[in-house]
Amino acid sequence: MEQDVAQNSAGQDESEPPKRNGNEGPSRSAADEDDQLRMRLERLSAVLDAQAKAEASSRQNEEKETRNTSGIGQAVTLGMRVLSEFLAAVLVGGLIGWGIDYTTGTTPVFLIIFLLLGAAAGSWSVYRLAMQPLGKER
Repeated sequence: MEQDVAQNSAGQDESEPPKRNGNEGPSRSAADEDDQLRMRLERLSAVLDAQAKAEASSRQNEEKETRNTSGIGQAVTLGMRVLSEFLAAVLVGGLIGWGIDYTTGTTPVFLIIFLLLGAAAGSWSVYRLAMQPLGKER
């Protein structure tokens, strides 16, 4: 039995900690264990710091991208609103003029007049939208 223990301890790699079975094998000193724990803690702290920096930079990149995208989205929204208000005013004016011409049996006099009035109302609506401060909604 003593020969087996001697062979096991002689055949072990130096980097491997000795196996402990009860009271067999050398025990590590408290100072060695403290040093190893300190080294592991320092490595873990370095890894965590690097990960926190990477997350912070990715968050900043996402915020920049969101700001750029939101600006484009607001411009598209404003453009669609301008287009819809102008077209609605012209179409409503045209329908009113056509309705008056249809009921009175006249030539398209009222259609032309109300189309022009609709275009004027649409232009006025677009002007009001353009004069609003940025970010202010009706």
